[in-house]
Amino acid sequence: MKVATIGTGFIVDWFLNAVKQNEGISCVAMYSRNVEHAKNLKEKYEVEKVYTDLDEMLNDSEIDCVYVASPNSLHFEQSLKALKAGKHVICEKPFTSTLEEFDILSNYAREHSLFLFEAIVTAHMPNYLKIKEQISRLGTIRMVQCNFSQYSSRYDKFLNGETPNVFSPAFSGGALADINIYNLHFVIGLFGKPLNVHYYPNKHENGIDTSGVAILEYPTFKSVCVGCKDTRSKCISQIQGEKGYITLESETSKCSKFSVNIQNTSEDLSVEQNDDALYYETKEFVRIYNANDLETCYRKLEYSRVVMETYETLRKDGGIIFSADAIKRI
Repeated sequence: MKVATIGTGFIVDWFLNAVKQNEGISCVAMYSRNVEHAKNLKEKYEVEKVYTDLDEMLNDSEIDCVYVASPNSLHFEQSLKALKAGKHVICEKPFTSTLEEFDILSNYAREHSLFLFEAIVTAHMPNYLKIKEQISRLGTIRMVQCNFSQYSSRYDKFLNGETPNVFSPAFSGGALADINIYNLHFVIGLFGKPLNVHYYPNKHENGIDTSGVAILEYPTFKSVCVGCKDTRSKCISQIQGEKGYITLESETSKCSKFSVNIQNTSEDLSVEQNDDALYYETKEFVRIYNANDLETCYRKLEYSRVVMETYETLRKDGGIIFSADAIKRI
């Protein structure tokens, strides 16, 4: 599986590190509007080619798959362009700005038998999969709480009048898109589509959410998902049932350490994980690709669609409007 990357941020560094650690995959090219921006990553991971023209890169017959890690608002356009060039796509979270954009990508991939993956680490972490196995021990679930709070390295610039992409409605940014999306994946991956959802954001004057609380309603319980890019706190999640509870003592992205608590007895069932969280998703994508397992790929797309629908409903409920909302794609 020969991949090319779009983007030069830290997430691309993590992805290339995951590629380096996995068999059956290699990075053969990078796209950046500025060659200098890609120079360090090119040298660090010994990537042969750097393109400054995306169309030129997509015409490279050596490339099988494109990893899209550009600003959120560019995910749709660049992913669709890659698919139309006959390339498979791994797209960073959140998949797209709107559900309509997601459906266009998903339908095109299915119609042309192409692989299309959402790069969301939560779903592939070993401890997350172990948490799934333990849920039945808790009895009827009554409450799920997730807090993922991480003071953004760009927040000070934002307060000083700049508008980094992550805090820009034009670039489909905000706390829900960037950080609370992990909480949504954590909950929906365990319990499926919620019955109703509501979002209560703290909004900047430009209309973007710097933090917020998402409420997901299920038949027997409520889920409270807190995502903050404007404050710090301990990242912790709890799944509370009538017979016990599970405590996750980390971000919902990494799922680093968890315990199961039944009748005043606590068991630490967490396993040691790779420090690069992208290792596991990369390994799974390579396995699916090498097995030509389109069925599994498209089943994952169905799950991603549930998250995207929930995400969009929450965003609009909270009055978070993106520039992409005004664009009709069909």
